[in-house]
Amino acid sequence: MARAGVTVERLTQAAADLADEVGLENVTVSALARGFGVRDASLYSHIRNAHDLRVRVAVLALAELADRVAAALAGRAGKDALVAFANAYRTYAKEHPGRYAAMQVELDPVTAAGSAARRHSEMTRAILRGYELSEPDQTDCVRLLHSTFHGYVSLERVGGFRHSPREADVSWLRALDALDAVLRNWPPA
Repeated sequence: MARAGVTVERLTQAAADLADEVGLENVTVSALARGFGVRDASLYSHIRNAHDLRVRVAVLALAELADRVAAALAGRAGKDALVAFANAYRTYAKEHPGRYAAMQVELDPVTAAGSAARRHSEMTRAILRGYELSEPDQTDCVRLLHSTFHGYVSLERVGGFRHSPREADVSWLRALDALDAVLRNWPPA
């Protein structure tokens, strides 16, 4: 049995929770070891290094978000699906800022292919089928949607809309209206 009940899963969960509390950049092997009441060295039988830990948190976060988005998308199509996806994404980022930051960690191709990152792309493509978009337009639209969602959430997280006369929630809904209009009227190649 592992000392102090340390397993890769518990370590990853603890790192994700700590990231949400203090920021991903402050998650260290030392901080986690203290939380488990063990020495740093004993964690290295479970993880290779701090980067490995951050990748594990990223994979966990991607899976959690994919589950949330899948539940939000159930039975929806077109603009309704677009809004459900976007709102699930934004809410997750607000509720789990450290996990969301971890999702920006670059994954190697093998890890990315085996993680929920692929599910996110597939769910986004499912939304786009409701707009009758095919390749290569789907790829362009996946990139547009994800960059819009990420950009908005990232600016919102750092207070980028704090001094605006218009509420961020109102602008968010208008941005989704605009994305829906763009997707319905996607220009031919």
